[in-house]
Amino acid sequence: MTILDQPPATPTAAQSSCGACRDGEAKLFPFSMAFQPIVDIASQTVFAYEALVRGPNQESAFSVLNQVTPENLYAFDQGCRVRAIELAAELGIHRQGALLSVNFKPGAVYSPAACIRRTLRAAAETGFPLDHLIFEITEDERVSDTVHLQQIVTEYQKHGFGLALDDFGAGFSGLNLLSELTVNYVKLDADLIRNLHDRPRAETIVRSAVAMCHEIGAEVIGECIETSEEYEALRNCGVHLMQGYFFAKPQFEALPDITWP
Repeated sequence: MTILDQPPATPTAAQSSCGACRDGEAKLFPFSMAFQPIVDIASQTVFAYEALVRGPNQESAFSVLNQVTPENLYAFDQGCRVRAIELAAELGIHRQGALLSVNFKPGAVYSPAACIRRTLRAAAETGFPLDHLIFEITEDERVSDTVHLQQIVTEYQKHGFGLALDDFGAGFSGLNLLSELTVNYVKLDADLIRNLHDRPRAETIVRSAVAMCHEIGAEVIGECIETSEEYEALRNCGVHLMQGYFFAKPQFEALPDITWP
């Protein structure tokens, strides 16, 4: 999911007194979630399921995200978290021992401690364990306020959430950001993985990224894997957490069957 990742917008008078939290409960356009597994190929188990936004009738993520504006960004971000947690609890993801991965928008967070309240309430009401939640930091514009982002990460880790840096190696999601943030997982960008088996330099970069991430205590996740050749190349680079159509397509409001290599 793409985000608007400028520094947090200056809150309005209502938002400065947690009006933004009330706005987050405002009525939004309808949407739901599909789930795609992140698998551990070493143990052949599901490590986590990523919640991917869809329209109420299984419309594409693009059709939903096209309705997001700066004015409803906060409410949309809050609504996505709640819907993902509610569905994950219904589907029993945590009872399988799997985690739930939710995309998270730094630009939609005004105050880390205040803006997490609705997430905590949704988890409490559904009985979903906080330590089974991962928030993926997705960004497509340069992060200019790393202090604010680090405050978000610190607050989230207080509650036992895992943090993942998404699309590592693409655009602005790079080494500088990784050096500033303490994250648990690093998701390699799809363009880095595509046809990896035919790109020796890319393989060298992936292998080096795996070693670097292990050195700083982060696990690497390979995403958008579509072929057996990409799977084998990633495995040879030391990646054991993987996600993509090669294993399972996202399934709307359900957990898909997995094809194991």
